[in-house]
Amino acid sequence: MAEKRRMLVTSALPYANGSIHLGHLVEYLQTDIWVRFQKEQGHECRYMCADDTHGTPVMISARQQGITPDELVARMQAEHLVDFTDFLIEFDNYYTTNSEENREFAELIYKRLRAKGHIGQRDVEQAWCPEDKMFLPDRMIRGICPSCGAEDQYGDSCEVCSATYAPTELKSAHCSLCGSSPERKSSEHYFFKLADFQDQLRTWIEADHVQDQMKKKLLEWFDEGLKDWDISRDAPYFGFRIPDTEDKYFYVWLDAPIGYMASTRNWAEREGKNFDDYWLSEETEIVHFIGKDIVYFHTLFWPAMLMGADFRAPDKVYVHGFLTVNGQKMSKSRGTFIPARAYLDHLDPEYLRYYYACKLTSKVEDIDLNLMDFVARVNADVGNQFVNLGSRVINFLHKRLDGKMGTLDGPGTDLLEAIEAGAKEVVALYDGREFSRAMKEITALAHRANQFVADTAPWALIKGDAEAARSALTAAINAFGKISVMLQPILPRLTAKVDAILGRERGDWSTVNDRIENVAINPFKPIFVKITDEMVEKLVEALTQSADGIPGAAEEDVEVEPLAEEVTFDDFSKVDLRVARVLEAKSVPKANKLLELRVSLGQLGERTIFAGIKKSHDPDKLVGRNIIVVANLAPRTMKFGISEGMLLAAAGDDPAALFLADLQEGASPGMKIS
Repeated sequence: MAEKRRMLVTSALPYANGSIHLGHLVEYLQTDIWVRFQKEQGHECRYMCADDTHGTPVMISARQQGITPDELVARMQAEHLVDFTDFLIEFDNYYTTNSEENREFAELIYKRLRAKGHIGQRDVEQAWCPEDKMFLPDRMIRGICPSCGAEDQYGDSCEVCSATYAPTELKSAHCSLCGSSPERKSSEHYFFKLADFQDQLRTWIEADHVQDQMKKKLLEWFDEGLKDWDISRDAPYFGFRIPDTEDKYFYVWLDAPIGYMASTRNWAEREGKNFDDYWLSEETEIVHFIGKDIVYFHTLFWPAMLMGADFRAPDKVYVHGFLTVNGQKMSKSRGTFIPARAYLDHLDPEYLRYYYACKLTSKVEDIDLNLMDFVARVNADVGNQFVNLGSRVINFLHKRLDGKMGTLDGPGTDLLEAIEAGAKEVVALYDGREFSRAMKEITALAHRANQFVADTAPWALIKGDAEAARSALTAAINAFGKISVMLQPILPRLTAKVDAILGRERGDWSTVNDRIENVAINPFKPIFVKITDEMVEKLVEALTQSADGIPGAAEEDVEVEPLAEEVTFDDFSKVDLRVARVLEAKSVPKANKLLELRVSLGQLGERTIFAGIKKSHDPDKLVGRNIIVVANLAPRTMKFGISEGMLLAAAGDDPAALFLADLQEGASPGMKIS
């Protein structure tokens, strides 16, 4: 076991204005796996987190719900913690930034910075919404990024290029509440002089506190010159009032990372620990896990605040990428937004823990949740390679040899030595956050153990030498137990069931070297249920429109339904009808009504559309025809793929029910229908 280390680990604080989704869980699962591994190595590793509670969005959301902001953030904190717990994420403390500890630290840090001359004041021109009669916070302004031109970006930072800027720099800005164009209005604000720490920050960055991928990006910001950071917001605002002011409040991003310290203080006082041992002692490693969209705050503003206030900067800031689902960015409009609770209603959390582990590396790169690969990977690795190994040998031992293990022989010892050597490689991979490579190594070790069983063939050995068969089974069961130890950080619940079968207490990583001989073990009990396509389909159907409900699906003897909710002419005028030429058409397997069409909209590109017209239209006869489609319909994820539009059709078996645009003279792909 390595020399004992003391670590304080955090994940970025989830905002109290929304539920946890699978994109969030990339970070919390990555952190939880790493923390569990460190604890199993015998290190003192404390995992602190909290809800990020302040800001105008929370204030407005509470107002809309008819409750106070305090009530809203308390409710969301409870909801978040339940979701995290159900995903088997274990915090040492999960707190809130809406706390007295957080207020005290925010004021202390601010006063220390002000006393040293690192706080300035000046009038700034801000976005003022004349309709809502308030200054708009950055996250309530949307527009075009002034740096890269990406559309629909927030008023403070770009999710595409990670640039930060003032809300007034955003192009084509509009209020996200009412859609009106904001006016400009002056107000006095308080600023943190980030440039005062330029030399210290550059030294800190170059000292390997961030990944190499991030160094280059961070140093580019130094070349541009570090700008003063606006740390104040005008009333009305839900947050902490700035000392010695009447209507100025700390910007939420100032007190949010301070929440790491507040959570530590809350835990330390409850557990009888010394706070200073964690935030002032050089013997403690402070480690942050964050997403790439908040790098600027965590690698420039946050360490500079700590340096200026006589606290120590973090030792490591580990940055990860975003999650895509079936290759698409997480999006409600595209149907690829999966709330944590919706997942838990249909699937085991350990499926996702394992799949994310198979994808995560130490690099700053996005990972994709491909639902077909998700099913195949988890079933193949966890079910076929790992669980099946234990099931087949333990069941055979109980069926033919009274459930008692024997003594290891030479080939069995060789197998276990190889697995123990592999475990040392896995240690380095876990510690370096190379979870994907660790899972490949563990799967390879499980495959080796399965191959050992196939080669020794205990079912054949037992016919002539029962003890030789018992010895082979003993080696395989030991291999199963060792691999289980390696999977503990990923699959804590499943591996606890393995411990129960083997009759052992949950141990730390050192138990990977233990060998069990000449003892009786418990019968094997089912510990894993394979994922089925139906399980995933039910999840997708719960999030998106059922395939049977697609407009245009042909049904015999369909009753006339009552009119839907009335829409205005303005609503209807948003529908953009275009001519599209059918390039390909084919039936969708396992779907009674669906055709998959690939259509061209001319210069607007190609689209894939799923349509419920199989009963009335031969796909071969549609190729080359012009049809009319709704071209500006948001894509939707279905269990068969992503549909990127809708064609115009009516119920019935009449082929004319499909509105063919090639009946119109001069129709061409992309032409607008009015």
